[in-house]
Amino acid sequence: MSTPLTRRRFIAIAATLAAGVGIPFVISRKTNQPTHSAGPNQEGQPVIWKGIALGSGAELRLFGVGRRQAEILINKVLAEVSRLEKIFSLYRDDSLISRLNREGRLKNPPSDFLQLLSISRDIHRLTQGAFDPSIQPLWNLYADHFRRNPKTETPPSERSIKDTLKLVDFNKVDFDTKEIRFAQKGMGLSLNGIAQGYITDKVAELLKQQGVSQALIDMGEIYGFDNANQREWNVSIRNPDHEDQILTTIAMKNQAFATSGGYGTVMDEAGKFTHLFDPRTGGSQPRYKSMSVMAESAAVADAFSTAFSIMDEAAIRAAAQVKNAQVWLVMPNNELKKI
Repeated sequence: MSTPLTRRRFIAIAATLAAGVGIPFVISRKTNQPTHSAGPNQEGQPVIWKGIALGSGAELRLFGVGRRQAEILINKVLAEVSRLEKIFSLYRDDSLISRLNREGRLKNPPSDFLQLLSISRDIHRLTQGAFDPSIQPLWNLYADHFRRNPKTETPPSERSIKDTLKLVDFNKVDFDTKEIRFAQKGMGLSLNGIAQGYITDKVAELLKQQGVSQALIDMGEIYGFDNANQREWNVSIRNPDHEDQILTTIAMKNQAFATSGGYGTVMDEAGKFTHLFDPRTGGSQPRYKSMSVMAESAAVADAFSTAFSIMDEAAIRAAAQVKNAQVWLVMPNNELKKI
């Protein structure tokens, strides 16, 4: 029996600069416990940390720093990730987003929460509602349905989907410096389609402020920068059905890269229904096998890769142009298309 291809195994990153020699790096979820690389840091060799962020595997590679400096930097990164998880993680009952979903309002929200909601509103507008963080009630509906009926291959009833969609509308989420509030009881937020990208951006910002000139960051989405030499990272997109087959290799320079696909999380045992919901119809079957986006911001790449999975090509092209993003689609027949 073959192992399902996850989003992390779908993207391969060359952890060396495109013009240099180094170590191949494949994103995977094999490491479940945090580890630090052993041995002295040799020239051109990264110091590596692996662990968990927002419930998924995370990895950090720092170049051009000594072992002791790397340990200090990694501790700073872990503190920043922990701080942001306490805001955005649905895996934590004590997070601010979990409290908001329970109570319907959150007073005195931190600036990071407001900033991410502002970015989300911008992407919601650009994607004509395809990206909608108020999707959480729909997720709950599907999860409860398949939990009660684990062998079924049918979705929740049309009536229950229709009723739930009344609670899905990001325009009914109001926020300012005083409060975040839902317009209707029963609404809920999930920032899982953008928070990992946002955390990746914040980690990159922190490392740059600390004087790091070259790093590869994976906090759920990928960001690579090399301010020292202005060279590129190599990113390879793999065939979702045959992970040993590389469809294309892309040069990434001080940019972020994100991929979404129905293989990432499935709701049912048969794998027919995925985590990529259409907030306009309530469906959960994406148009494409996978969607990859490269952008200047990991948050934008993350949100776009989620939303574009349910959008037509013309709408994808229009939204991507606004943010100067590049897009690669793997069609149902495994054809790779670039937008």
